[in-house]
Amino acid sequence: MTTAAYPFTAVVGMDDMRLALLLNAVSPAVGGVLVRGEKGTAKSTAVRALSTLLPPVEVVPGCRFSCDPAAPDPGCPDGPHETSPGDARPARMVELPVGASEDRLVGSLDIERALSDGVKAFEPGLLADAHRGVLYVDEVNLLHDHLIDLLLDAAAMGASYVEREGVSVRHAARFLLVGTMNPEEGELRPQLLDRFGLTVEVTASRDTEERVEVVRRRLAYDEDPAGFAGRWARQEGELRERIAAARALLPSVLLGDRALRQIAAVCAAFEVDGMRADIVTARTATALAAWAGRTDVRTEDVRQAALLSLPHRRRRAPFDAPGLDEDKLDEVLRQFEDDEPDPEPDHSGPDDDPDNGPDDPDGPGGPSGGSGEGPDGPGGGHPQDGGRQQAPPPGAPGPSGPEQRSAEPEASADAAPEEPEPRAEDGGAGGGGAERAAVGAGEPFRTRRLDVPGLGEGAAGRRSRARTAHGRTAGARRPKGTLTSLHLAATVRAAAPHQHVRGRRGPGLLVRRDDLREAVREGREGNLVLFVVDASGSMAARKRMGAIKGAVLSLLLDAYQRRDKVGLITFRGTDAELALPPTSSVDAAAARLEQLPTGGRTPLAAGLLKAREVLRVERLRDPSRRPLLVVVTDGRATESKKAAGSGGSTPVARASRAARLLAGDGVASVVVDCESGPVRLGLAGALARDLRGTPVTLDELRADSVTALVRDVRTVQNTRRAA
Repeated sequence: MTTAAYPFTAVVGMDDMRLALLLNAVSPAVGGVLVRGEKGTAKSTAVRALSTLLPPVEVVPGCRFSCDPAAPDPGCPDGPHETSPGDARPARMVELPVGASEDRLVGSLDIERALSDGVKAFEPGLLADAHRGVLYVDEVNLLHDHLIDLLLDAAAMGASYVEREGVSVRHAARFLLVGTMNPEEGELRPQLLDRFGLTVEVTASRDTEERVEVVRRRLAYDEDPAGFAGRWARQEGELRERIAAARALLPSVLLGDRALRQIAAVCAAFEVDGMRADIVTARTATALAAWAGRTDVRTEDVRQAALLSLPHRRRRAPFDAPGLDEDKLDEVLRQFEDDEPDPEPDHSGPDDDPDNGPDDPDGPGGPSGGSGEGPDGPGGGHPQDGGRQQAPPPGAPGPSGPEQRSAEPEASADAAPEEPEPRAEDGGAGGGGAERAAVGAGEPFRTRRLDVPGLGEGAAGRRSRARTAHGRTAGARRPKGTLTSLHLAATVRAAAPHQHVRGRRGPGLLVRRDDLREAVREGREGNLVLFVVDASGSMAARKRMGAIKGAVLSLLLDAYQRRDKVGLITFRGTDAELALPPTSSVDAAAARLEQLPTGGRTPLAAGLLKAREVLRVERLRDPSRRPLLVVVTDGRATESKKAAGSGGSTPVARASRAARLLAGDGVASVVVDCESGPVRLGLAGALARDLRGTPVTLDELRADSVTALVRDVRTVQNTRRAA
């Protein structure tokens, strides 16, 4: 039994999200929507509901690639198509699962038949299904890099190419790309982020009545999906008609020189990269005018288009939160006020408020129930400015983010003069001490690559060597499942000795399944980088802690670029704390680092044991992802008598035992030595030896360091042999 989709017009609030989706329905050339927001904010519900509003498409009968009968693709694998009446079918909403394979996305080619029979037996993938429809990716930020590369190619060229050992298949793939994501789980690659025409931020309403209405409608839908959809059928039909009318009006909308100058001035003022922002903003402004029933683009269209198309394009660094300064936007647009023509009467017709339910002319929940889509929402002109959701994404850095950090002088571990070490009675290395306020991080820098020794088989990334689906060919083997990457030379060598026995008479090579060999490729994987940061009183000298945070921030930036998962453990006072469980959101780790207070004793053993427990759990969850432990400390270890217990061993001895336990687990590790000053105890180096890891000073961590010494985790192997 098919369950009726949740009606688009029954979605409460979320004006920006609904407007962005509707503008793409009016003008697919806008380029899609990225919906960013916390979990449970109806992102997926609204996107899935959009497909029922799209006009039907005419397709060539029997064509698996949805060719338009008025202009069939001359290179269609099912072609050539004869002139014939088309079949009308609903526009498709195709969902791309995060864990999909490459063959499922682009299609699969029967390589065995291609080699033995010379037949291009091609099975279309999701890109073919989505042609002339919507391709929806839930949790798009968790999509594997190789699938993102394929999406980028298809979105840029409007076609999908499948290449298998000299056999090529090409088909059209023009689709509306819609993605949803929770920023807490990681960010998108800049290249894919730029491919989304519009972006919106959504957060759950804090208005009591609106939240009540959301729950009321959802419960009614869950109880009787068909009946609930039937009660909203009239609103859905009216909105569907309005989309069709706006599409018909769109070619008549005039984008004048004044509007073009406004768009160019806004994009230049916000220093967006490239020209795609200007083009998308122009297309969006045109769609807004058509949606309002006008044939001229006005200043309010340009303003609304900029708010939807520019925030994700002006992000300057990975830890910067996307957003747009509306005051600055208004200031730029005010430069054109003298050229403002007198507005023409708006003939967009009566208000169509999709939130007005069948039982209440003012909409279920009253004026504050469903925020509606009246004259100032997707059902009319533009959302009210006061209704915009400008909350920063979860995990975004606060006021001590990169912009503020850049204003601080660059901190160095050896910078002088440095604040004196806290004394034991003040909460230093030997005392309990009070908590100190968080210190801003120093300026981040480019770090050396730290990788895990050996050859892994984890998720594709850019850190450690691994067997991957992409990369250089390192050998051949019998396929374990479906053959996806043929090693042609190895296959020929396997089949050649059997040609006489198989009765070969002609020039062709007789190939059987047992002869097939797949290529073994070597690339790089992403790792789990677990940071264990000493936040005790011995690290609390202001400039030293600023330099240490700057170093960790630099390593986080490196982890972001290399597609790693990260986690953060801090230890101070009497115990260690998992400040951030392993996650793909490097932004969240950067935010937690900024807020990190310091002070108290140094329970180093507790920090290492906490790291061992976290890695044990993660090994069960994701056994193929290899960990890299990064311990940031000066190597000192102090504990209160109560925390030490009655065992009699010293804190340093307990830390040494904990380190040897981690080494016994085979965990690759790096110790970032934060000790500074003319007199150094070398405790961090001793800790690195117990971990069988690599000691690195803050200066040696820099990729542009003048130090001739080149270190990475591969030296772990030499250390183990020496031990």
